[in-house]
Amino acid sequence: MMALLLAAGLALVALLPGWFGGFPPGRLLGLAAGHAGLALAGVVPAALLGLALGVLVTRPSGRALRPAADAFAAAAQAVPPVVAVALAVPAMGFGWGPTILALLLYGIMPVLRATVAALEAVPPEARLAALALGYTPAGALREVELPLAWPLVLDGLRVALVLAVATAAVGALAGAATLGTPIVLGLQNQNQILVLQGAAATASLAFAAEGLLLALAGYVAARGGRSSASPASSAGSAQSRKP
Repeated sequence: MMALLLAAGLALVALLPGWFGGFPPGRLLGLAAGHAGLALAGVVPAALLGLALGVLVTRPSGRALRPAADAFAAAAQAVPPVVAVALAVPAMGFGWGPTILALLLYGIMPVLRATVAALEAVPPEARLAALALGYTPAGALREVELPLAWPLVLDGLRVALVLAVATAAVGALAGAATLGTPIVLGLQNQNQILVLQGAAATASLAFAAEGLLLALAGYVAARGGRSSASPASSAGSAQSRKP
């Protein structure tokens, strides 16, 4: 709730200067929509890749790949987004492409680490019980391990999304229309109102993403708690889904 209140307050701070020489509210909202779309375009493939790598390195057949996966994720996040955007521009041109690449590289590590930690925290007895009921290893992963691990995985997705929203502002340097656009223009023209607008709007969007995913995580945790409170019904459900 606090994150959403901060988001609302910062949004008001960003919109008010529109009547005093800053970006008009309509244009700022358009930039916010483009900014959000760009952040999602970068974080979705990062989340899918991080989740897939996390599942792979926690399987018996993929444990040997864990050091390589950790090294890859660490190296990807070690590259500053501005540098990644600048290096990608000659090959990908101006616009969304270089920024999406930077966000993808930057978002893999939190999802990968959260997925690994979440799956390793699943009690081995739960997986063994699923296998004893006749599930295949893939079925046990899908029906037992991932549902139990999901709250921690969601926390990693939250971190990746907030990072993407905060970092997508650098896309303005590559010509993408984001909330970094008024910041860049303000710095070029020494216009503090534009810098304030872009910074406040970016922070507002990041807090809004944080608040929404925190609310979703709370809902998932509460739902999981209710499910675990009735073990008999859970066991009956597992029996009914038995392949």
